[in-house]
Amino acid sequence: MVSEATSRGSSRKRKKEKAFTGVHALLVFPSGEDQKSTLDLMRRFSAAVCYAYNRLLEGWSREALKRENGPLRIFFGLNTRYADDAILKAQALLGSARERGEDPRKVVFGGRKLFETLKRGHLSGKPLKELKREWREKRQGTLYSRGDRSKGGNLNLRLEAENGALWLRVNLGNGRYAWALVKTSHPNLSALVERVHASLPYNVELSLKEGKVYATFTWEEEPAPFVATKENGVLVLDVNSDPYHLALALVSPDGNLRRHLTLSLEEVDRAPNKGAKEFLLWKIAHQVVSLAEEHGVAIATERLKYLRKSRRGDGSGRAFRRKQHRFAYASLLRKVHFLARKKGVQVVEVNPQDTSTIGMLKYAPQLSLSKDVAAAYVIGRRALGFKEKLPKGYGRLLRDERFRDHVQGFYASRVQELRAKRKAESNPYLRRRLSREIGKAKRHLSLLSSLQGSPGSQEGSTEGRNPIGVNPWRVLRVGLFLSLLGKAVPRDLSPLKTVLHRGAWEGWKGGLGPHPGGGPECTNVRST
Repeated sequence: MVSEATSRGSSRKRKKEKAFTGVHALLVFPSGEDQKSTLDLMRRFSAAVCYAYNRLLEGWSREALKRENGPLRIFFGLNTRYADDAILKAQALLGSARERGEDPRKVVFGGRKLFETLKRGHLSGKPLKELKREWREKRQGTLYSRGDRSKGGNLNLRLEAENGALWLRVNLGNGRYAWALVKTSHPNLSALVERVHASLPYNVELSLKEGKVYATFTWEEEPAPFVATKENGVLVLDVNSDPYHLALALVSPDGNLRRHLTLSLEEVDRAPNKGAKEFLLWKIAHQVVSLAEEHGVAIATERLKYLRKSRRGDGSGRAFRRKQHRFAYASLLRKVHFLARKKGVQVVEVNPQDTSTIGMLKYAPQLSLSKDVAAAYVIGRRALGFKEKLPKGYGRLLRDERFRDHVQGFYASRVQELRAKRKAESNPYLRRRLSREIGKAKRHLSLLSSLQGSPGSQEGSTEGRNPIGVNPWRVLRVGLFLSLLGKAVPRDLSPLKTVLHRGAWEGWKGGLGPHPGGGPECTNVRST
C-alpha cells in the first residue's frame, strides 16, 4: 500500500513530499472483552475527530483542544496523544476540503454518497440494515496513532513480536490494554517486523469493515540517493484525455528536444475493474521510470492539482463528462513519483499554467509536433529553468489593430448568435450549455479589450501576467484558435507557422481562402 502527503500553496512555501510504505492486516481478538473495549475506543476517537473538525472551523487552536483539561480529554476520555492525533486527522480533512475547493462546512463524516442514499429512504429490510451498518462503521470505526522514535515505535498502538507471532497492544487508558493477533501475508510484512525489532517508528490506523477490525501500518521511507537528476536533462510526461494517451518528451540540459513518443492509455480505459486498471497504471509508471533511468535524467511533471469533475445537468455534455471521469491523471502521477523516489530518480514539479497554450502556439507549428508533445516540451523547459519568449511575429500580430478589431467583432457576433440560440432552445440542459458558451465568449471579449497598444514584455512570462497586466499567450489563443482556425482546440496547428514568423493573418478568416502557411497540412513527427 502506498500513500503520499502533499501540500500546496501559491503564496506559501511548499512542504516537502513524503513517501510512505505500509502493511494492511486483519486483527483477531482472542478476548471478546478486548474487542468490545477497542470498538468503544474507536467510537470515541471518531467522535473526537468530528468534534475537533467543527472546533477548528470555529477558530480553536490545536493547543486549546488537546490540553489536559481540554474538551477532547474530558468529553471523550482520550489521553493526550490520542487527542492530538484526532486533531491531526481533523486538520487533514479540513485541508483536503479546502484544497479541492469544497466548502469545509459541508463535509459529511461517513461519506456524502452513503448519506444521500440513506436520506432517500427508498430501501427497507436487509439492504437498509446493511447500509446503516456501513454508515455507522464509517462514522464510528476509526482509531489512529502516530509513530514516535523516542517511544520505540508507537506508544498507543504498539506491535510486539512473540513466539513467531505479531501482536498489537491497544492502549485503552488508565493502565489497561487490549491485545489482538495481527494476521497478514502482505509482502511488506518482513520490513514491518524489522522496524519492530529495531524500535523504529510506524503509524497505525484501525478501521472497521463488516464487523471486523483491520489495521494499516505505515512508515516513512528513507529517500534513495539520486542516480538521475535534471543536470542531465528531464523526461516529461503529460496525460491527455482525448485521445487518451501519455505524451513523453526527453529534453536535454540546453533546452532542446531530444526525443518524443506517446503511450496509449485506451487499454486502461477498457480495464474490466479497478484492480485491472491499477495494474495497468503501475505497468505504465514502471515504463516511464525505466526510461528515465536509461537516460539518467530527472522526471518532470505538472504540479498535482485537483481536477474538477462535471456533473449531469450542468450542460457539459455526456461525452465530455465521460472523458473527465476516466482521466487517471493524478493516480498515474502519484505512481510515477513513488517509483521514481524509490529508484533514485529526481522528480521536478512545475506550475502547469499556460503550458498547453504555449506549446500549441509556439512549438507545435515551429517543430511540427502534436499539441500534447508540445505541451510536454514546455513543461520540460520550465523544469530546467527556461522562460519562453514571445515570437516576433506574434508580437506584431498583437499590435495590429485590424487583427484585434476582427477578433472582437467575431466574439461580439458569437455572443449575439448564442443568445438567439438559447432563446429558441427549450431543452434546459442545452440552454445551460449555451449559457456556458456565452459566458466564455464574454470573457474572451473582456480579455481582448484589455489589450491596448503594446503586448508588453517579449519574455511573454510563462509564470503569470506580463508587465501591463495582460497575458499575451492567452490573448493569442483567444484570437487565433476559434476565430481563425475554427476550433477552440485545433489539432492541425501548422497554419500558425507563417503567423509565428511574420505575423501574417489577412485573407485567413473563418476558414475562407488558403491557410497562411499554405501547402498540405504537416504531419506530426513521431520519434521512437
